[in-house]
Parts: sequence; C-alpha cells; structure tokens
Amino acid sequence: MTTARHSEIAFETVIENHLLINGYLSVSRDGFDRERAIFPETVLAFIRETQPKEWAKLEALHGDKTGEQILGDLCKWMDANGALATLRHGFKCYGRTLHAAFFKAAHELNPELEARYAANRLGLTRQLHFSPRSEKSLDVTLSLNGIPVATVELKNPLTGQRVEDARKQYKQDRDPREPIFEFKRRTLVHFAADTESVLMTTRLAGTATHFLPFNKGCDGGAGNPPDPAGRTYRTAYLWEEVLQRDSLLDLLARFIHLQIDEKRDDHGRKVKTESMIFPRYHQLQAVRQLVDAARTEGVGRNYLVE
Repeated sequence: MTTARHSEIAFETVIENHLLINGYLSVSRDGFDRERAIFPETVLAFIRETQPKEWAKLEALHGDKTGEQILGDLCKWMDANGALATLRHGFKCYGRTLHAAFFKAAHELNPELEARYAANRLGLTRQLHFSPRSEKSLDVTLSLNGIPVATVELKNPLTGQRVEDARKQYKQDRDPREPIFEFKRRTLVHFAADTESVLMTTRLAGTATHFLPFNKGCDGGAGNPPDPAGRTYRTAYLWEEVLQRDSLLDLLARFIHLQIDEKRDDHGRKVKTESMIFPRYHQLQAVRQLVDAARTEGVGRNYLVE
C-alpha cells in the first residue's frame, strides 16, 4: 500500500473514530444491497425494534417473507416519493404505515417519543462498494436506519491530492445512474473534503455536477480558519458539528428541502424541475443560533444576520 493511501486512511480513521465515539454505529459494507442501495438487515432491525405491533401484524400475513415484503415496499416508496419524504413521513406496507426514522419531538415530555428518537441507527461505512457493476468504492457513507443519506470523498494534501481531486472524482468517476446516487431516491448530499476545505453537492450529474463551497470563511475571505484545537484539520467542523448525530438528524428533519419549480418551455408546455436544497454552513449556523437565542432570551427581540 502506498504512503499516499496510508495518509488518506489515517484521515478516514480520524473521522470514523470521532463519529463512532459520538453516537454512530459501524455498519459493515458486506451487508449492503448494491441493487437496492440499502442495508437490508439494519432497516429490518430498526423497524422490528421500534414498531413491534406493526411488525407482528404484517408477520401474521406474510410469515417468513415479512422482511422481504417490507424491503420491497420501502424501496418502491423511496423510488416514487424520494428518500427524504420517506424518512420524514414513513411508507405504506400492506395498508400499514411504517416509519423509516423518528425525529426529535418539539418537547421532551413524552418518554416513548424520546425512546424512539434514541433508537435511530446512524451508520458509518468505510470503502463501500456501491455498484452492481464494478468494485468502485466510496470513502465514507453515512446511513440512517439502513438508508444511505450522505457520502464523503476525502483527500489529504500530504498525498499531493486536494479537495479539487475529490470534486473531479465525483464528476468523472461516479455514475449518477447508480442506485445509490439516483437523485432524491437515496443519498441526499455529497461532500468533497480535504484537511483544508469542503465542497458540497446534492445532485450528481456527471461533468455537469455543480459543487458549492461549504467552508466557514477565513479573515473575511474564502477557506477555513485554523482549527481552534491546534490540530491539522481545518475541516474538523464537518464531522464534529455538521455530521454530528443530533445535527444530521436535525438536518434531515427540518433543513433539507426538495424544491419544485414549474415553468413553461418555448412551446408553452409546463416543465417541472426539482432541486435538493442543503443549507450552506453559515445558513445552518445562523438559523440554529437564532433558535437558541429565542429559546433562552424569549421572543420579541430583533437580530441582524450578515
């Protein structure tokens, strides 16, 4: 193994160790269904644990085929309605609504809701072989209850590769027709990152893929400030703040938005376009700080956001 690859592995390990210590679970890449782009056993374990009554009623109808029926209906629902809507609102299986995730309630007065929220399984998988047709792999894949929601391609400048190489990898070496990358149906956001900078996109489209900066800014300009802890990773906020367990669940529950626009083409026909909106770093922080301020200081105050 080359020194360059060793350096990238070390970078992956830093991220993995932090997330696993802080609420994530390690999900084996061997359990990934490449055709359906889910982790079947994790999906079924979550539903069985959190919704035992619904599971029992379905099992009475389908017996040992219950799991396959649930997985089939889940994938059909995500293909038709998208992963985000399915995670937020659940899906139908033989007339019953099953939940693919549980998000935090507005208050903490209901122990059952708190227990369901705690049961969410945020998963991390390294070097996921995602394609039914090749052995290409993703550096880091994050999943919620067996449904992949985010991918990260990492580069370490010590190896001579930077965030631009990760961007190029997504644009030239990641086929958007792969099940895991199909727009809105599975993964919702993709990060290209090195130790200095982060880029983000919500839709892979080959060479037309458009990335946005996902940096904090530094001294009034682009980039990121030195890490306050004195480490070499200026981008530590990505995994320590943004992808932190409660933060990612909050993003999936409230911040990510499927925007649908309609306009007429040159022939007067209505054309619908869809785009997945993922907040920029400053937008996310501004909203969260305003909410925290309102919670602690009360309503009726004025704020200026620059």
